[in-house]
Amino acid sequence: MKVLIVNTTERTGGAAIAANRLAHALEAEGVEVSMLTQDKGINFSLFTFHFSLKPWSFYWERLRIFMANRFSRRNLWLVDIANCGEDITLTREFQEADVIHLHWINQGFLSLKGLEKIFKSGKRIVWTLHDQWPYAGICHYTDECNRYQKHCHDCPQLLHPSKRDLSYKVFEEKNRIWKEANITFVGCSHWIASLAQQSALTQGHRIVSIPNAIDHKVFRPIPKTEARKAFGLPENEKIVLFISQKVTDERKGGWYLEDALKQLSGIRLIRVGKGGDYEIHEEQQMALLYAATDVFVTPSLQDNLPNTIVEAMSCGTPCVGFHVGGIPEMIHHKKDGYVARYRDADDLAEGIRYVLAHPESGEAAAQYAHETYDEHRIANLYLSTYTT
Repeated sequence: MKVLIVNTTERTGGAAIAANRLAHALEAEGVEVSMLTQDKGINFSLFTFHFSLKPWSFYWERLRIFMANRFSRRNLWLVDIANCGEDITLTREFQEADVIHLHWINQGFLSLKGLEKIFKSGKRIVWTLHDQWPYAGICHYTDECNRYQKHCHDCPQLLHPSKRDLSYKVFEEKNRIWKEANITFVGCSHWIASLAQQSALTQGHRIVSIPNAIDHKVFRPIPKTEARKAFGLPENEKIVLFISQKVTDERKGGWYLEDALKQLSGIRLIRVGKGGDYEIHEEQQMALLYAATDVFVTPSLQDNLPNTIVEAMSCGTPCVGFHVGGIPEMIHHKKDGYVARYRDADDLAEGIRYVLAHPESGEAAAQYAHETYDEHRIANLYLSTYTT
């Protein structure tokens, strides 16, 4: 079996990391894997190849959204319309593949026309849902809107919504293309899979739920003394870890963590990401930092199945997060972490306080992660999906 994994980036973003890890997991099971990306990232792997993208594709899509918002940059990155992109069906790797496994393909990489050609190729199509775009109109997260269940229109993420706005037009085109296709949608969480089942776009398609894989040879419990020594951190400090690609990203809710920490004393916060205390790109270094901290906090306001929670738990670091998206499936309240009330900084503080008082929750977190996200297990769940 030959599998082609398709994602906009190779290593940047949660979807890219998950796709890359799955590629390695499948390869370990003897599957012939190629990975097609728009850009060449760090840790460029032997089985990954880069498809050269015309620069105008990316900018033309942004310009179209910019114009729809009457030349305002607000919400410019919250939506994608897939009006342009590349034809990957012309590549040798596509033509030789038995399974085309799509992941996150936005920001000018694949267009709706390109997706239509992929669907009409006769190949087995699997599409992992890293956000809600594949079954909604133009948004990546629908928030409280449920128009995608019937037909998108009056999109709340457009500054000037209307009955036949961009969300309506893109949904209409998706509906035409999707209904002629045979797609297996894979939700990384039960939450996103259950919402996908309610969409008008997924009717007649198979939907399953498979979590992301993790390499437990890298992300594993490491003695805290050893881990802290590697970063020059004192042994007797209580340390909270926060991670975001950009620490000021509003969707990651960092200000709720700041408010929560004002209620606690004697706690050090380490932020990882652009604008934070560290920018770490090596997985081994990241595993050490997880192990060096006492609790990982993810105050995300929108999320699916965060890789960071999987990584932290695998290292034996308990997690605290809001009750949103797939997070309540990952953290078992007061067993291996704490699930705080949504947008409640007081309860977030209580969660940090609880976990610090129950260090045994770290052992429970590691056990659950190793049972649930094991590479071999996840690879075989996907193999079953590819062949049935």
